[in-house]
Amino acid sequence: MSFIRGYDQESLRELVDLDECAARLAEIENQRSLPALLERVWLLKVLDRLDESLLLADEAVRQARMAGTRKDVLRARVLHATILQYRGAHAAAEQELATCADEAEGQRWLSIAAFAHQHHGKNAYEAGDFETARESFKRSLFLRRESGAQDHELETALLAIEAAERRRSSQLVAG
Repeated sequence: MSFIRGYDQESLRELVDLDECAARLAEIENQRSLPALLERVWLLKVLDRLDESLLLADEAVRQARMAGTRKDVLRARVLHATILQYRGAHAAAEQELATCADEAEGQRWLSIAAFAHQHHGKNAYEAGDFETARESFKRSLFLRRESGAQDHELETALLAIEAAERRRSSQLVAG
């Protein structure tokens, strides 16, 4: 079940039904599996409970390192970096997302690499680096196509590229 209803055209952040997210969080709050932890981190993030989300993201990364696969660790690290982004720690998020994207590409884990590049782009976009954002979104689109992603995933990347190009153009005109 997806809680994402779309993406804000200015911020590129997920649009969600907050009541649905809060209800789901209450439903899974006592679950300790890695997938449940990751879901709880994301739910706390979109509910703007960033302190709680960061603490739980740290725990999810630790759990993935102890009991998960390398793919699990990468997914947990990408999610952790998105919390840093939401908190405004763009440099730390950029470093973590770039490292995750490189590692996933090196292993040919295309969907994880695309996920990391998409978030790398979102972080750059929020930080005002629209050229880097555009390049990251393009890389995400390429990897998603290569991995046979569904149309809605390709559309998300295309919309992000357009937003970055729009912002980049207006920045060039204004500058």
